[in-house]
Parts: sequence; structure tokens; C-alpha cells
Amino acid sequence: MQPYILHMDLDSFFVSVERLLDPSLNGKPVIVGGVGDRGVVSSCSYEARSMGVRSAMSFKKARQLCPNGVYMQGHMSEYSKYSKMVTDVIAERAPLFEKASIDEFYIDLTGMDKYNNVYDWATQLRQAIIAQTGLPISFGLSINKMLAKMATNEAKPNGQYMIPLGTEQQFLDPLPVGRIPFCGEKTEKFLHTKGVKTIYDLRQFSADALQHWMGQSGIDLWHRAHGKASVNVQPYHDPKSMSSERTFHKDSQDKEWLKKVFISLVEKLAFELRDERKLAGCVAIKIRYKNFETHTKQLSIKPTANSKLLLEKVLYLFNDFYEVGRDVRLLGVRFSSLEEGGYQADMFQDTEKEMKLYKAIDSLKVKHGKSKIVLAQNLGTETIKRNDPKADLNKEVKLLATKNKKFRDV
Repeated sequence: MQPYILHMDLDSFFVSVERLLDPSLNGKPVIVGGVGDRGVVSSCSYEARSMGVRSAMSFKKARQLCPNGVYMQGHMSEYSKYSKMVTDVIAERAPLFEKASIDEFYIDLTGMDKYNNVYDWATQLRQAIIAQTGLPISFGLSINKMLAKMATNEAKPNGQYMIPLGTEQQFLDPLPVGRIPFCGEKTEKFLHTKGVKTIYDLRQFSADALQHWMGQSGIDLWHRAHGKASVNVQPYHDPKSMSSERTFHKDSQDKEWLKKVFISLVEKLAFELRDERKLAGCVAIKIRYKNFETHTKQLSIKPTANSKLLLEKVLYLFNDFYEVGRDVRLLGVRFSSLEEGGYQADMFQDTEKEMKLYKAIDSLKVKHGKSKIVLAQNLGTETIKRNDPKADLNKEVKLLATKNKKFRDV
């Protein structure tokens, strides 16, 4: 059966919502993101892009490139509201869809060609979204997720594009090699030194040659250059909360060790938040004492997936709530009031440096395993002997030794 994958992306989503709220922003270079020079650009209008401003750029650099821009922190609650509106429109019509981020969707239309023209169906869905939300949205349609996303990039702004069946390689070959998803700036520059400028140029090299140059990343790049990618659309689910607990075989009143347990729990959940592109608007802790007496306490926060900020709130609750000297048998953490966001929305609170750090750490966790890289504060809590909460934390810790120069583009 021929697969058909539809990719939909709201154009300059945050800016588009701001323009709905304030039409006087239409036609102006609008930049939404963090506050101050250390903040980063979360979204920018095409007028700002024409002056060199890009997402993830520092506000300081953006102001240098676009001094007359309209800079604003934005309204996350409004973005979540409009994202839900778009999600509801898609959910009413689509047989199977994946919400990849607050403004990006994949829809599996495989098999629908027996009953409908899939391009016409996608056009009608796009028109329904525009009519019901007032937001510009683009789509791309092809045989897999990568090609559909690349087709969307060709359609922007506020357009639509289908790669006809059988013309996938014809579509790919003329494009600059940097247009391949996950081919970062450093990789592109490296390939240029090998004489590779276009995707066609890249295809002249064997998979073995690319592996020799770049390891597994080279193999992945070879597959993408030949139009080979996943068609697996993950069914959308909307969790209301996520939590993690740890029960001890031996009760403990060692406050410093208990803090390390909380650090471990927060690190795990924060990774899951970012992996599911969610932000938490409420944190809660659970403490169960030796006599099974259980207490919980929660705190509403500004929505975030920033490990450091979440940890600060959890430890604040613990320091304020724990009855010093009492033996503890269980600790737990829960994140709730979840909303769409991930890195894109979290830029409001993250500096550019922190954002890149979390992306690098999460990529390493995905590649090598969640337990292979941990916060320094958390050393030992994953491998500690359960019958001895005061065991030497350093002897059983496995660390993944990495250097910045070893990081590949992700």
C-alpha cells in the first residue's frame, strides 16, 4: 500500500497569534522570545527574517540585525489556546495524527486514496483550519515524514505543496545539501570541503564513504539523500500529568541523600517533558514517612521544561515541607498542568546556552541511554544499593565522557 504522509506547520506561529491579538503588528518585523540580551528568539515574522533574524538567535544579535523590530515576550497561554484549536480541527477529521510540537503536525493518509484525492482532502483541512482560527498554515504531502516536512518548507509561507509520486529524487537532487533535515551548519560546511554542495552531489558518494567521514551520522545522511525516512506517525495523546516515585528498601532521614533522590526524579521527568514537547505549569512532591503517613505539596509555576528551574521549585518545596529527623520510605515528584511547548516555547525562560545544552544532553540520552549522562548533583542515585542509602555514591556511577568537539549536529 502506497504511504501518504501529510505535514502541517503553522507559519511563524507565535507572531501570527500576536497579530490576531493586535492587528497593528501586521507588516512589521515582530520578534517573540526571551527578555533581555540573554534571551533567545522563539519566533519571528518574515519581515524580520529578511533582515537575518532567525529562531534560537540571541536577542542581542537580533537587535543588531533588526534595530527597528518589535520585540515582545509573548503570551504563552494564548499560543496554547490556539494550538488546541488547531489540534481539535485536525482531530475531528484526521484518521491518525501526531502532534510533533505546539505548531507542527504529521497526519497519516495512507489508504485514503481509495476513497478521496489526498491532496484535495489536505487542502480542505488547511482551509478549515484557516477559517476557524484565522492562522496561516502550510502543508507538504509525500511518501514519508522527512519528504513531507521538506515539501512544507517549499510551500511556505502560507502555501501547500505535494511531491508527485515517483519524483521524490527529482525533488531532492537540486536542493542544497543543508536542506536535508538534521544536516547542521557544521556538517554542511564539512561537506562543502568535500565538494558536496547539493543533494545530488552527496548521492555520488557511497554509504561506506559517508560512514568513514562521519560515522553513523553519515549513514543516516546517505539514507535521507536517497529519500528514505520514517512513515511512522505516532498517535496523538494528551497526558494531563506525569510522575515518578522511588520507594526505599531501607528508610532514611539523610536530607542530603533525599535531595539527590529528588534530583534524579526531576531529571528523569524533565527529559520526558522535553521529549514529549510539553511544559509543566505545576510541580508537586510526595513524602511518605516510615509509619506510612503520606504528605503532598504542590506549587504553580510559569510553564517550563527547564530542568534547572523545575529542580529549584522541587527542592524549595522539600526544604519547606520535610520534617527533619523523620525516616522517609518513599519520595515522589509530579508535573501537571501540562501544555504544548517543548524547546520552542521554553526559550522564554532559557538562555541560548541552556537551550543548546539541554538539546545536546537529551540527544546523548536518546543515543546512549537515559542513565548514561546525569547531573553532577545526582551522581550515584541511579545505581545506589537499595539496602544502603548511605553507600559510597561515587564507586558505582557510570559516566559518559564527552567533549564539546565530539558533539555531532543534532
